[in-house]
Amino acid sequence: MKPIVAIVGRPNVGKSTLFNRLTQSRQAIVEDQPGVTRDRLYADTEWNGRVLTLVDTGGIQLDKEGDTIEAHVTRQAELAIREADAIIFVVDVTDGVTAPDLDVAELLRRVQKPVIVAVNKVENLKREDLALEFWALGLEPLITVSAEHGLGTGDLLDAVVAALPDLPDAAPEEDGPIRVAVIGRPNVGKSSLVNAVLGEERVIVSDVPGTTRDAIDVLVERGEDRFLLIDTAGMRRRAKVDQPVERYSVMRALRAVERAQVVLMVIDAQDGVTEQDQRIAGYAHESGKACIVVVNKWDLIEKDDRTMAKMTEEVRERLAFMDYVMVHFVSAKTRARVHRLLPLIKEAAENHTRRIPTRELNDLIREAVALNPPPSDKGRRLKVLFATQPHVSPPGFVFFVNDSELVHFSYRRYLENQLRETYRFEGTPINLYFRTRAKVKLSERPARVRRVLPGGRTQEIRRAARKRSTE
Repeated sequence: MKPIVAIVGRPNVGKSTLFNRLTQSRQAIVEDQPGVTRDRLYADTEWNGRVLTLVDTGGIQLDKEGDTIEAHVTRQAELAIREADAIIFVVDVTDGVTAPDLDVAELLRRVQKPVIVAVNKVENLKREDLALEFWALGLEPLITVSAEHGLGTGDLLDAVVAALPDLPDAAPEEDGPIRVAVIGRPNVGKSSLVNAVLGEERVIVSDVPGTTRDAIDVLVERGEDRFLLIDTAGMRRRAKVDQPVERYSVMRALRAVERAQVVLMVIDAQDGVTEQDQRIAGYAHESGKACIVVVNKWDLIEKDDRTMAKMTEEVRERLAFMDYVMVHFVSAKTRARVHRLLPLIKEAAENHTRRIPTRELNDLIREAVALNPPPSDKGRRLKVLFATQPHVSPPGFVFFVNDSELVHFSYRRYLENQLRETYRFEGTPINLYFRTRAKVKLSERPARVRRVLPGGRTQEIRRAARKRSTE
């Protein structure tokens, strides 16, 4: 298994910059202000043949208590320390040893795990001398680095690998987990939903909109099924996004949609589908992702025997451009109906990657055309000659016809409905393409054709010449 290395320290010492440098990515948001990172971020890196899982954490502030954001961030960092096999303790050489640094050092001494002190922002020899005072923390080894410039990071990784215990190698994975992006407006309960699925507080939940900033990857295993839930920041209207941190958060959310197979579009049952919900759902639709609309906070709605049906109809009406979506009602707070969500995700992912054998596809199309022939246009009638499926994710079908200009949108919808009813493409878009099949003139046909016989032998056959009319 891969060892876990937690990167911890007080706020604004460069933990996220170091995380991005060591993972050679820009996964963590970096901004010159404290408190930008809140949840735990995971990413793998490789050094000297050893694969490590690095965990970026928010700044530890042990003097913060109660239900504040800072207290939640500190608890998330403490959870990362608890699960880690080794710890990188980041300090800032320009500030010297501070009281919060001493508090964090005391915390790390109690956990009895390997700790490597990374003295950050050491870009010159003068600062090398200043780094000596950090021996007062009573932790070693001590490595000077500059996360921004990449100085000393090799020595740091050498020290980390040397400090790690020997762990058994992980078995190779044949299939990766189903990637699921959880998106929506701020404060609709995305993080609460992720925690409800997990059955634990894995991501920070607060009534303050914008609590989640990074896209947080969380692995869920249920029997043989594996899901990678990606909790994202809430997306507000573009005109209201004014801070750089929030812009980066929205970019991370859109990137999460791009790498996901299934999108959970979370809406608030009390608000219904808003205009901003329509815009956000449009991102998933344009990306060709399977989608499930999760109506959260269902416990707050007064219900009768028709409430759910009416709400489903309203959702489909407001999201008419993606009428293939599944609609599921949950309460992340009470965890009602949350247990049914993972089977729906699995079903949507299977539909998203479903491939139909060519013979079955053409049998279906011939039967559909026979039951409902295409209408004629100015004396010309559409003829569907052949169909094939060139790709999945989402499923795409190419129809070769006599003239693609004769395809009316209503007949396109009819063929799509036939495919959906027969093969249950619920939850996923499907694309239909119509191509005009070029006609080959008799004079352009080859005089001889080559036939392959059993055993690999070939035989040339002369085409019978057709008599041409003299008219």
